[in-house]
Amino acid sequence: MALDVKELQQLGADELMDRERQLVQELFNLRFQFGSGRLENPMQIRKTKRDIARVKTVLQQVKSRAEETKR
Repeated sequence: MALDVKELQQLGADELMDRERQLVQELFNLRFQFGSGRLENPMQIRKTKRDIARVKTVLQQVKSRAEETKR
Protein backbone atom coordinates (compact mmCIF):
# COMPACT_ATOMS: atom_id res chain seq x y z
CA MET A 1 0.00 0.00 0.00
CA ALA A 2 2.15 2.86 -1.24
CA LEU A 3 0.72 6.14 -0.07
CA ASP A 4 0.23 9.02 -2.45
CA VAL A 5 1.68 12.31 -1.22
CA LYS A 6 -1.20 14.32 -2.69
CA GLU A 7 -3.69 12.26 -0.69
CA LEU A 8 -1.65 12.77 2.47
CA GLN A 9 -1.52 16.52 1.96
CA GLN A 10 -5.32 16.61 2.03
CA LEU A 11 -5.38 15.14 5.55
CA GLY A 12 -5.21 17.10 8.77
CA ALA A 13 -2.51 16.82 11.41
CA ASP A 14 -4.57 14.51 13.63
CA GLU A 15 -5.33 12.16 10.75
CA LEU A 16 -1.66 12.10 9.77
CA MET A 17 -0.61 11.21 13.31
CA ASP A 18 -3.19 8.39 13.34
CA ARG A 19 -1.88 7.14 10.00
CA GLU A 20 1.68 7.24 11.36
CA ARG A 21 0.67 5.20 14.43
CA GLN A 22 -1.03 2.62 12.20
CA LEU A 23 2.04 2.32 10.00
CA VAL A 24 4.39 1.96 12.97
CA GLN A 25 2.17 -0.83 14.31
CA GLU A 26 2.15 -2.47 10.88
CA LEU A 27 5.96 -2.26 10.74
CA PHE A 28 6.17 -3.91 14.15
CA ASN A 29 3.92 -6.74 12.95
CA LEU A 30 5.94 -7.17 9.76
CA ARG A 31 9.20 -7.35 11.69
CA PHE A 32 7.68 -9.89 14.05
CA GLN A 33 6.53 -12.00 11.09
CA PHE A 34 9.96 -11.69 9.49
CA GLY A 35 11.65 -12.86 12.67
CA SER A 36 9.40 -15.87 12.95
CA GLY A 37 9.83 -16.72 9.25
CA ARG A 38 6.20 -16.17 8.29
CA LEU A 39 6.63 -13.07 6.14
CA GLU A 40 6.02 -13.89 2.47
CA ASN A 41 7.27 -10.62 0.97
CA PRO A 42 10.15 -8.92 2.84
CA MET A 43 9.80 -5.86 0.57
CA GLN A 44 6.72 -4.92 2.59
CA ILE A 45 9.04 -3.80 5.38
CA ARG A 46 10.84 -1.36 3.08
CA LYS A 47 7.56 -0.04 1.66
CA THR A 48 6.14 0.50 5.13
CA LYS A 49 9.26 2.37 6.26
CA ARG A 50 9.02 4.64 3.24
CA ASP A 51 5.32 5.25 3.89
CA ILE A 52 6.16 6.26 7.46
CA ALA A 53 8.77 8.68 6.13
CA ARG A 54 6.23 10.18 3.70
CA VAL A 55 3.69 10.68 6.47
CA LYS A 56 6.28 12.28 8.74
CA THR A 57 7.41 14.62 5.97
CA VAL A 58 3.89 15.77 5.16
CA LEU A 59 3.09 16.12 8.87
CA GLN A 60 6.12 18.37 9.31
CA GLN A 61 5.03 20.45 6.32
CA VAL A 62 1.54 20.84 7.77
CA LYS A 63 2.95 21.90 11.14
CA SER A 64 5.32 24.44 9.58
CA ARG A 65 2.47 25.91 7.50
CA ALA A 66 0.36 26.25 10.63
CA GLU A 67 3.19 28.06 12.42
CA GLU A 68 3.67 30.43 9.49
CA THR A 69 0.01 31.39 9.47
CA LYS A 70 0.18 32.22 13.19
CA ARG A 71 2.96 34.75 12.58
